[in-house]
Amino acid sequence: MREGRLLRAIAAPWTRLTRVQSLLWARKWGTLVGFAALVIFFSLLRPSVFPTVQNWSNIIEQVATLAIVSVMVTAVMVTGDFDLSVGALASLAGVVAVDLMANHGVPVVPAILIALLVGVVGGAMNGLLVAYGGLSAFVATLATMTAYGGAALLYTDGATLFSGIPEGFRWLGQGDVAGIPTPVIVMLVVVFLAWLLMEHTVFGRRLYAIGGNAEASYLAGIAVQRLRLAAFVLSGLGAALSGVILASRLFSAHPQAGNPFMLGAAAAVFLGATAFREGEPHVLGTVLGVLIMGVLGNGLNILGINSYIQSILTGVIIVLAVLISSLSRRR
Repeated sequence: MREGRLLRAIAAPWTRLTRVQSLLWARKWGTLVGFAALVIFFSLLRPSVFPTVQNWSNIIEQVATLAIVSVMVTAVMVTGDFDLSVGALASLAGVVAVDLMANHGVPVVPAILIALLVGVVGGAMNGLLVAYGGLSAFVATLATMTAYGGAALLYTDGATLFSGIPEGFRWLGQGDVAGIPTPVIVMLVVVFLAWLLMEHTVFGRRLYAIGGNAEASYLAGIAVQRLRLAAFVLSGLGAALSGVILASRLFSAHPQAGNPFMLGAAAAVFLGATAFREGEPHVLGTVLGVLIMGVLGNGLNILGINSYIQSILTGVIIVLAVLISSLSRRR
């Protein structure tokens, strides 16, 4: 009897250690395992369609615009803020670019640059309200989301712009380079630059420091307000770029075309925050989150699942991702 108790007492620390290691492993790799499980699940149900090269090419091309805006909004999420206006800002940038080309004769490249400038100004407005105006990110970006969305509707009178668009604009969203779709190339460039900026520069490390403790970062001499403003500018630029590419893909501009980006980007970033790290947003995790959203949507479409159910599942995914992220931070 005593020997049994002694053995249990000796084994107890090792048992606890094994449980802790299992928990840490699940936190780090659980999202990746979930992604693999989704791929296997849909591949088993539709083996002749889902795992094909053509379908995967389609998935990657479809998520390219979402990946761009999600990766750029990650800079805001890293500081502890968030941006609800990215969808409306993407719509506004898209209609501005198309209107300038179709109705005012502005060449393709200058029109795109002006649309990107709209995103930069919109992001800067968000940053000024949050970093210098003292508003919470939720209140500020909720207000600007409404304003930017209203501006897009006013700009087009609620109509879709589709006539008079020059053919040269089509290449950005529908063209390719050596067989690789242009949106995918833009996505890869943006992801690489964002990863480099966030993970291997002083700027990125300071953003993470602000997200960890803004007051301590300020006392350490970091320009907290200026960096939060810069993060929102990056988010606005990413939203505008996604909006322009989406308008090129559709070869038209609708004043609410980019609205789904807001929910999709939030889901991707929150999902990514649970991958590889403990509740901390980061670029590669966001990319994985985007892929999960893309695989889920594509697989459900192949299975013929109602789009409304997809929206419900997206909401559930966001709740679970935020919950897991919160629990990881506490532990």
